[in-house]
Formats: sequence, C-alpha cells, structure tokens
Amino acid sequence: MQWWKWLGLAGLAGVAATGVVVARAERRRRAYTPEEIRARLRDRHAEATATGAVGTPPPDSPA
Repeated sequence: MQWWKWLGLAGLAGVAATGVVVARAERRRRAYTPEEIRARLRDRHAEATATGAVGTPPPDSPA
C-alpha cells in the first residue's frame, strides 16, 4: 500500500503546481490598468484594419 501514498503525494504536488501557474497568470492579467487594456485593444484593432484583416473574407471563400 505504500505506492498509494506516493501516488497521492504526486497528485497533491500536481494540483499545487497547477494552482501556482493559474495564480501567476491571473496576477499578470491584473497588472494592466483598464486604460492600458483599452489602448492595447485599440492598437490591435488599428493594426488589423490597416492590414485589411477585419471584415474581408478570405480570397478563396464563396462569398
């Protein structure tokens, strides 16, 4: 029955590591102010419209 203990500890370590990764990603997301997020979205939209990527179908589409 000793291998059950090791399996349980490995599972617990996996859950803890996943929690750390999720918390780190959430901290990184929340580091931006709402104004910074809006500015980044506007920049991305301007870049997409400048390249014609918004609202244009692919060249081989039937529409």
